[in-house]
Amino acid sequence: MIRIGDYNTLEIIRESEQGIYLSDAEDNQVLLPNRYVPETFQIWDQLEVFVYLDNDERPVAVTDEPYVIRDDFALLRCNQVTDHGAFLDWGLVKELFCPFSEQAFKMKAGGWYLIFCYLDEKTDRLVASSKTNRFLDNKDLTVQQFDEVDLIVSHPSDLGMNVIVNNQHLGLIFHEDIFKDISVGDRLKGFVKKVREDNKLDIVLGKIGYRKIEPNADLVMEYLGDTEGGFLALNDKSNPDDIKNVLQMSKKTFKKAIGTLYKQKLITIKDDGIYLN
Repeated sequence: MIRIGDYNTLEIIRESEQGIYLSDAEDNQVLLPNRYVPETFQIWDQLEVFVYLDNDERPVAVTDEPYVIRDDFALLRCNQVTDHGAFLDWGLVKELFCPFSEQAFKMKAGGWYLIFCYLDEKTDRLVASSKTNRFLDNKDLTVQQFDEVDLIVSHPSDLGMNVIVNNQHLGLIFHEDIFKDISVGDRLKGFVKKVREDNKLDIVLGKIGYRKIEPNADLVMEYLGDTEGGFLALNDKSNPDDIKNVLQMSKKTFKKAIGTLYKQKLITIKDDGIYLN
């Protein structure tokens, strides 16, 4: 079955004036218009193409790579807003439609919005929704504490920054666990700090507890190695903001890291800072 809104590997079965026709194993066919036809090809060659609906709502194959595929999230720019809804740039000739009913906040031309792309069963069309939370589910979690996870920064809240976890769940990075600039749409690696009784996920960008001492100790060593004379003008009495600005880590994490290095006799800690032995 040819999947609308996704990549499909299909066979070339015949030529026409409009382009070449491709088929799947079930003999479902779709046109690849002339503008996308490769310079050289043979019948029965296989091509990987993206399939979506053209302006006449007919399936069409293209070799362009969209910025988002079906059942995925992406940060897209709004090109225009009409009486029907918003139209988003997703890298294809036909823009991606976002109805007013699927806009968390009213979209404006030129704005960037995190959306989920899905197939509307009523119209059988690909549409976008900026109401991303409704496509996430924390009832049946597929992650546990300390797991490394893929994150998409979703939207800010009073407590911190909401994130999409592994494209399935909603999580939260608290303000005190954010030590670098992050923006909506950023894709990051993180860790599950805590799974709450109501299945809410606390997320951090660095490893938790004893698990994060070694990586952050390595980061301090790397910084010292890159400086002239192996010196870092920070120590365990430094201002937390200074530590955050230089190393993008909390003071607590920093103290654990340099404590590890000190015990291993790799550094010397003095009043003016840290020296590489």
